Amino acid sequence: MQRLKNGSRYMALAGGIIVQIFVGIIYIWSIFQEPVIEYFNWTHSGAALTFSVMLPMNVLGVTAGGILNDRKGARFVLHTGGILMTAGLLLSSLIPKGQPWLLYIFYAGMGGFGGGLAYNATVSCAQKWWLDRKGLAGGIIVCAYGMSTVVFTPVVNMLLGENGVGVKNTFRILAAVFAVIVLTVGWFVVNPDEEYMDNCVKDSKEWIGKKQYKPGDVLRSGKYYMVLICLLCLTPAYLMLNPMIKSLGELRGLSEEIAVISVMITGLASALGRLTAAWLSDKIGCKRVLLMLYTITFVSILLLWNIHGNMFIVLIALITYAYGGCAGVTPVLATDFFGTKYMSSNFGLVMISVMISGIAYPTLGTAVSPAGIPAAQVFLIPAVLCVAGFVTLHFLYGKD
Repeated sequence: MQRLKNGSRYMALAGGIIVQIFVGIIYIWSIFQEPVIEYFNWTHSGAALTFSVMLPMNVLGVTAGGILNDRKGARFVLHTGGILMTAGLLLSSLIPKGQPWLLYIFYAGMGGFGGGLAYNATVSCAQKWWLDRKGLAGGIIVCAYGMSTVVFTPVVNMLLGENGVGVKNTFRILAAVFAVIVLTVGWFVVNPDEEYMDNCVKDSKEWIGKKQYKPGDVLRSGKYYMVLICLLCLTPAYLMLNPMIKSLGELRGLSEEIAVISVMITGLASALGRLTAAWLSDKIGCKRVLLMLYTITFVSILLLWNIHGNMFIVLIALITYAYGGCAGVTPVLATDFFGTKYMSSNFGLVMISVMISGIAYPTLGTAVSPAGIPAAQVFLIPAVLCVAGFVTLHFLYGKD
């Protein structure tokens, strides 16, 4: 019986990895944007709004997925998300040329929400099976999500290229592949039973006697809002600079080719941060990991203010590593502070920080960067918020 349980947890982890690589497709809108503008004869601002709609819908999907996961199970949530995302991609391929705004509903709305459901299902399921190594398991899953950009960018670029199949057929191909993968691999993503969870809790001193917060309890807890603040204070450095990394690199003395490579390096740095920060949380605890990420971000963003040449790439990679690390420890924080019983719902609530930061910081970065050239505030605001994060972290963990 125990052998069967162990086999199931490896299958759930492997299934989650595969699903996450495909779910991350929704985040490569930047590759779609120019071909979509050309095909629909659309404006840049109209096309760019697609991603702005998709992000909050994705986080709403993560939050709703948590509630459904605790009630219906990971497989149900994953398949529901898979159907929504497949339908969103397929319907996007059927949009008439005169109505590109329908992408807000199909690609951003249905695709984003469905992707959020699938994200929660796989992350929460992995953590439930691997309570003894919850950081590592969650880190592997979110790392796979981050690697989706690296895996699918060249594929989608080829499909949309001069000798490719075009926008509509690319949507159809992705819909078909996604449906097959999620609806088959998704059968292995199933939550452990209560007996397994209870035995894991009994076997670990970490969970004995620990309060199990219901979602309502979380929202009434001061710790929840401190967790949000800690996460919100860690992400502005990357999110404010992200739209300008290539252009800023060129301003700092990099060639166009090297500046493009620096953008690609950020994808790998983010994936590495997601994996290693989560793994380290199992070894040294979330508090020390967050202190490390704050320190990396604080030092790097201040040095980046006036750095030139190849050191620019190193500092951007470090900032992106810390941003990825934040994503890696987010599910661990939710479990550490609010328990295991309702971890799916509570993880969804903590993910609200992603929606707030993803909307607020890029907008703020653009507002203080005339003509795309970052002003001093782009470096000072993240540094100040790092200090605020340090202070909040102290109160969150008290005297521990």
